[in-house]
Amino acid sequence: MNFIKKNIYLLSFILVFLIPFIVNRPDYLSVFVITMIYILLALGLNIVVGFCGLLALGFAAFYGIGAYITAILAVKYGLTFFPVLFFVIIGSALVGLASGLPVIRLRGDYLAIVTLGLGEIARIFFNNFETLTNGPKGISSIPGPSFFGFSINTPAGFYYLLLFFVAISIRFIRNIENSHIGRSWAAIREDEVAASSVGINITKMKLVAFILGSILAGIAGFLFAQVQTFVSPDSFTFIDSAMVLCAIVLGGLGSIPGVIIGSIILTLLPELLRDVLPGFADYRMLFFGVILVLMMLFRPQGIFRNQRRKAEMRPASESIKNEEDESLAEDRRK
Repeated sequence: MNFIKKNIYLLSFILVFLIPFIVNRPDYLSVFVITMIYILLALGLNIVVGFCGLLALGFAAFYGIGAYITAILAVKYGLTFFPVLFFVIIGSALVGLASGLPVIRLRGDYLAIVTLGLGEIARIFFNNFETLTNGPKGISSIPGPSFFGFSINTPAGFYYLLLFFVAISIRFIRNIENSHIGRSWAAIREDEVAASSVGINITKMKLVAFILGSILAGIAGFLFAQVQTFVSPDSFTFIDSAMVLCAIVLGGLGSIPGVIIGSIILTLLPELLRDVLPGFADYRMLFFGVILVLMMLFRPQGIFRNQRRKAEMRPASESIKNEEDESLAEDRRK
């Protein structure tokens, strides 16, 4: 089984790596680039929602903060790729910390409403603080990535840059998931009282989740600003937060492969179907809604369920029965 999984992962990586050679049209390749940005965003939100169980509805705020930090530092102060990336990571972490402190004590609907408010506050700030953000007109002429004497200005170059960041993020998240921090998040998601009773620092672990998620969202905004060369408040609305959350729910909460598949279904697939089905764009939100309703009815765990969440989606009686069957089988072997 492990051999088959490794081969599937290897073939998937080879296919993803060869996409710029397979896809000859630059406009299609640009859609792949945007999809990679959404995958990075979804990976960040999956830390907060999927691993730690905190329902955040204003995640586009961190996405926009990363993009505006990039635009301001690159256009107004002339900083290059790596210094801007450093400030984006630090700035996103500080914003994640500052916004996480007042909301980590909230749960459920209250947490969702407050995070939604934070997202709207960020958008209004981008729109009204004209001396810094240029208001509704946005910031244009953002230079593309340039480092070690190389400049990236083609869809293929952007694709490989995004692929590098996504691969590094997946490796980092996988290591965190299997660490003490990841197990603490799982315990908090299941039962905060029980997690606190065994010595887990609830406040600290939630803050770590918020900070790491906001850093990944900030990096996604950093790359988005350089790919599009323009940012405005309209690029970071509640719809973006909702789309990323839908991708996670569709793919499977807490599942990294699920996050990737969900992001592809919600961002890449509709664009590829534009030429095949000309009227699809007018009804795609209806299509997404139908898909989500069907998923909630027939597969609430998502397309790829996380291994640690399998027991959550089964009735208690079924879990007990399975444990009894395993115990009887073990006794017979003895």
